[in-house]
Amino acid sequence: MANVIDYLPELEGDEAAYISKVMESMDEKTADRFTRVYRARRKDPQTVLLTALVGFFGVAGIHRFIVGQLGMGLLYLFTAGLCFIGTIVDVINYKNLAFEYNREVARDAVSLIQ
Repeated sequence: MANVIDYLPELEGDEAAYISKVMESMDEKTADRFTRVYRARRKDPQTVLLTALVGFFGVAGIHRFIVGQLGMGLLYLFTAGLCFIGTIVDVINYKNLAFEYNREVARDAVSLIQ
């Protein structure tokens, strides 16, 4: 049984709980491979926040491109972050955006290593 704190100490809150559940049935070798794949592909919530803040200076939607939402990224880019309202909402919810993306990355990483 792999402990998430030993492998991914940088995780916090919901993400740590989710990854702990994902890793609870893995042996050490599998957990090590999962950790390398997950760490390489996950997005840091602080990166999402910083790129969302860039939206206030004229280039909105970069954070949506980073989390793989190309359509929303284009919409934010051409509408100035839906007149800054969408950007404000995303600055408040940046952890959820990163967590949703990282959950998909974890699912992909599990299917990749098996």
